[in-house]
Amino acid sequence: MKEGNLSPIPNTVDTLKSGDANMVVTGIVTTMFATVELIEKTAKLGANFIIAHEPTFYNHRDDPNWVKDNHVVKQKQALLKKHNITVWRCHDYIHSLKPDAVIYGAMKKLNWLPYYAAAEPTITIPVLSLGALVKHLKTSLGIAHLRVIGDLEKNCSRVTYLPGAPGGQMQVSFAEAKTPDVLIVGEVSEWETAEYIRDARLLGSDIALVILGHNMSEDPGMDYFVDWLQPKLTGVRITHIKSGDPFTWL
Repeated sequence: MKEGNLSPIPNTVDTLKSGDANMVVTGIVTTMFATVELIEKTAKLGANFIIAHEPTFYNHRDDPNWVKDNHVVKQKQALLKKHNITVWRCHDYIHSLKPDAVIYGAMKKLNWLPYYAAAEPTITIPVLSLGALVKHLKTSLGIAHLRVIGDLEKNCSRVTYLPGAPGGQMQVSFAEAKTPDVLIVGEVSEWETAEYIRDARLLGSDIALVILGHNMSEDPGMDYFVDWLQPKLTGVRITHIKSGDPFTWL
């Protein structure tokens, strides 16, 4: 918190999910999700501390009793104990950095930092077609498939980037207040934001929606976090490993 000039956040989810706060750290891995595969990769690196942006046990508070007697949770806890790996969630604090490190990491990957000077999620980029923007997003962020609402031939310049899952109310609020040409999001409740965009277009708006997926929209931030953290911990190797998209597209 000192390095980021941050104040304690009441009721934060940024707590240890496994392991021991007093252990000697042999290596750090940053990621989006501490998946079973990610845990194994961390152990093979000789690292024992995972900094994950999202929950490890499938619910916001990482309550292991969210579903009682969850055999997957128990096996995952055993795997973490076997490898003596500590997991710390870094969600609230990384978003509280100035600028938000998750959005900053995405802007860096997209080569949009020159347009992000005000550290606001709505920026103006050079004019290009929606189709060209989609291609740029896929290539820069390493995403194989995107969901899009909009005219791929239509030119756009003003974009709002809202990664993760901030909720339909925030997404629609930005669409209303900032009037972007394109709303780029991590994930949506389909009955909220997607339907708002559909009706907006049917009523004459040209606004487009691009859905990146939660994981891939925020992963650049956890990648950038290595650059932010490594100079502050020079004696420990810090590695970013993508947890990856869990879906297969058919």
